[in-house]
Amino acid sequence: MGPYKKLWFTLIGVMIVTFSLLGYFGVEVYRQAPPIPAQVTTQDGKVLFDREGILDGQTAWQSVGGMQLGSIWGHGAYQAPDWTADWLHRELTAWLDIAAKDTHGKAYAALDGPAQAALREQLRAEYRGNRVDAAKALKLSTRRAQAIAQTANYYDLLFSDAPALQKSREHFAMKENTLPSAERRQQMTQFFFWTAWAAATERPGQKVTYTNNWPHEPLIGNQPSAENIVWSIASIVVLLAGVGFLVWAWAFMRKHDEPLPEPAARDPLTTFVLTPSQRGLGKYLFLVVALFVFQVFVGGFTAHYTVEGQQFYGIDVSRWFPYALTRTWHIQAALFWIATGFLAAGLFLAPLINGGKDPKFQKLGVDVLFWALVAVVVGSFTGNYLAIAQVMPPEWSFWLGHQGYEYVDLGRLWQIGKYIGILLWLVLMLRGVVPALLTKGGDKNLLALLTASVGAIGLFYGAGLFYGERTHLSVMEYWRWWVVHLWVEGFFEVFATTALAFIFATLGLVSARMATTASLASASLFMLGGIPGTFHHMYFAGTTTPVMAVGASFSALEVVPLIVLGHEAWENWRLKARAPWMDKLKWPLMCFVAVAFWNMLGAGVFGFMINPPISLYYVQGLNTTPVHAHAALFGVYGFLALGFTLLVLRYLRPDHQFSTPLMKTAFWGLNAGLVLMIFTSLLPIGVIQFHASVSQGLWYARSEEFMQQPLLQNLRWVRTFGDVVFIVGAVAMALQVVMGLLGKSPAKSQPLPWPEKTALEGEGK
Repeated sequence: MGPYKKLWFTLIGVMIVTFSLLGYFGVEVYRQAPPIPAQVTTQDGKVLFDREGILDGQTAWQSVGGMQLGSIWGHGAYQAPDWTADWLHRELTAWLDIAAKDTHGKAYAALDGPAQAALREQLRAEYRGNRVDAAKALKLSTRRAQAIAQTANYYDLLFSDAPALQKSREHFAMKENTLPSAERRQQMTQFFFWTAWAAATERPGQKVTYTNNWPHEPLIGNQPSAENIVWSIASIVVLLAGVGFLVWAWAFMRKHDEPLPEPAARDPLTTFVLTPSQRGLGKYLFLVVALFVFQVFVGGFTAHYTVEGQQFYGIDVSRWFPYALTRTWHIQAALFWIATGFLAAGLFLAPLINGGKDPKFQKLGVDVLFWALVAVVVGSFTGNYLAIAQVMPPEWSFWLGHQGYEYVDLGRLWQIGKYIGILLWLVLMLRGVVPALLTKGGDKNLLALLTASVGAIGLFYGAGLFYGERTHLSVMEYWRWWVVHLWVEGFFEVFATTALAFIFATLGLVSARMATTASLASASLFMLGGIPGTFHHMYFAGTTTPVMAVGASFSALEVVPLIVLGHEAWENWRLKARAPWMDKLKWPLMCFVAVAFWNMLGAGVFGFMINPPISLYYVQGLNTTPVHAHAALFGVYGFLALGFTLLVLRYLRPDHQFSTPLMKTAFWGLNAGLVLMIFTSLLPIGVIQFHASVSQGLWYARSEEFMQQPLLQNLRWVRTFGDVVFIVGAVAMALQVVMGLLGKSPAKSQPLPWPEKTALEGEGK
């Protein structure tokens, strides 16, 4: 550890404390998850359905795309309703009408104010009361059973091809006959009922529901709890304190006068012959841009469904490529190409770390990993199609078709295949890194941190295998966010930071000490907020108040390191003037500058916009979420992957010159397109929905009536301009990479003697 002992102990201490919190409250998620009743009966003993029926409904919902078609508990897609909020409101209004006719002989809307108020009080008492007995049976009134039957009938018609609801299906971007089996439609309504029951029913001995009073539903008094408001204010205080301490540390603890090392006369990475495994990385770069272009085009196609529903400029394409399918492909393609870019960067670094040579059979491993990635992409996309088309047998859907959960949509078999591929990448990386770690002498601290981040990426994706097809929804959400938040937003962030520091130090642009210190400090900051901050996705997923408290407090700290990213962007930008040969690295550096900007805006500003519990209570499931998702996923990880791709390409084809007009079109097109997409469409729609959610309820903000207003329709059409600009940038980027790969073969320069000590291991040059 040497001079970095304090930094290492800080990082280790942060990891121990934060993972302890994540694990302890993870046990609470299991223990306090909303119960799934063994039986749901009427008070006279008639059985309506049972636990197995609810779980069968969950699998039916998964098979039609799950979270890619509407949302449950606020998680999922945004065009169709949130089925929890929608079911709850429909059942409540059905109950009021039945009660009004039973009591007064006329519809609820025809009653005067006092009569309506009296019925609403009865409604609140019936729905918020917890009627699960010791045998885990849920007993409902006959009136409520009638309301459930009416609501279920609506959903049965909606998910079929009934002409009466064709227009609604079009507005919700649902294909005709979404779920052909009448039996499975009935089971799915039982699952929808259970999610709404948990949202309306108070926990035993508490005055909040199983979902912390979410969604906002005035009819039964679902409104933010006192704890929600307290921890929202606390999160803002924590954020301000974190920013204050960071600025203090930045001012007093950072070494202001440490000189930058004198750069070499020649790019150090061009002084050796490319290894066979490095030469084999060209196909990885092609896969990155191929999937990127596919993702961008299918994203524009999916966005168009929000204005025409089932058609693409008048052509009914939803029969073959419905919204749920194209949105699945859009998200999965993004994860695949971004991950491939990161994997390629790591595989390029491995031989450098190993002294400029390949371990035995490294090239074979690189080739096998590539074709494994291709097989997983093709297999998972095909499975998605067959599942959503309802061609695949139901019992195969989860394993080969569609898991139904956003970001981990691919069938379980393909998920296992992806995990095996990531483990293979880990092995390939360790074969290059471990020998360098075991050599005597030199400063190995940055290399050790890089190795740890590689190991975390290789292992933590396995968290997505800890739930199954019929796992409780709350428990599934816990593990899903281990993948989406902890694996992607946590360990990939550390890997990216450390890998860039390693590259810049190897190039001699920054000192090994500066790179190591910055990477260790950054890792501690990322992990301090990032690990327990995983819980901020689960405020209303059937968890308790302590989970909300931990999530709100620590996730506020995630924003803290993003405050100084403007300085990081400037540091990266000025590296381009450090040596004449840095001109060839201009565009990768520009991508890394963009990463810093979007990290600040997309992850920081837009992330915190939806982060405090009081904010997320009203905006969860609205278009404010894709504002953060697009700006953070592409703005940060997308630009990182593209920067890595251009960086590797520069060394695979050292004689190739990037086209300035093409790269300007690519870089500024992607940035301008993202800005237009967010500020002319997604954000305005989200703000308008936010007002509707606060004033009337989430059900209304996501309703057909609200979403089909001319203003919102026009705003969705306006997104086309941003999409087109973004697509032009994406095509230009892909064209540049393909031109580079097809260009002149890399020159076989004479290798210089590989230094016994690299820039990372001392002052040797």
